[in-house]
Amino acid sequence: MKLLGLDTTSDACSCALSIGGVITEHYQLAPRQHTALILPMVEAVLAEAGLKASALDGLAFGCGPGAFTGIRIGAGVIQGLALGLELKVARVSSLQALAQGIFRTSGHRRVLAALDARMDEVYWGVYEADTDGIMRILGQDQLSSPEAVSLPAGEEWVGAGRGWSSYEAALIGACGRPRDCFPDEYPHAQDVVLLGTEFFAQGLEVVVEEALPVYLRDQVAQVPRSA
Repeated sequence: MKLLGLDTTSDACSCALSIGGVITEHYQLAPRQHTALILPMVEAVLAEAGLKASALDGLAFGCGPGAFTGIRIGAGVIQGLALGLELKVARVSSLQALAQGIFRTSGHRRVLAALDARMDEVYWGVYEADTDGIMRILGQDQLSSPEAVSLPAGEEWVGAGRGWSSYEAALIGACGRPRDCFPDEYPHAQDVVLLGTEFFAQGLEVVVEEALPVYLRDQVAQVPRSA
């Protein structure tokens, strides 16, 4: 499968291309530069592979939660590509992509992913790797105060995401000290396309009209996840 994916939900901007499971990625930590960066990244990963956009089989994007402006940029770009290319889309939680990246880089199988949601709150989700190394959510992605975050029973949990750098003491008070912590990690498009490929295999892709962002804040929007 040839799948193009992107993530613009955080200060990091990235685009990745998976061809038969071989993934290449362009990634840059560039706050407030996503509008200028993302389309050139799309063009670059396709050019490096010698692949025309019309040869793609599907698309994937980090649908949120995260930075509102970044989420809207990613959704707008993916909707435009999906409409023009008549392709379906995998909507991937940015928290799931973050957790998948921790498994990819460190091998940790249980991750409490937390992003700084401002207003003294965090976006968070608890993920555990299955036997195939795919991070599966336990419960659902949530928005709450860091004091309200909770973990299921068990050991070997690690923390990931900027929520940990912003609210470390509160999160430790609520959940205990993690085995390890990766507060400077961001979601990557390479993990979005990995998870997106899995979503397509399970028939969880959506049409362009349903390729919508997830904000979690009720005053902005409340959109159910696709997986």
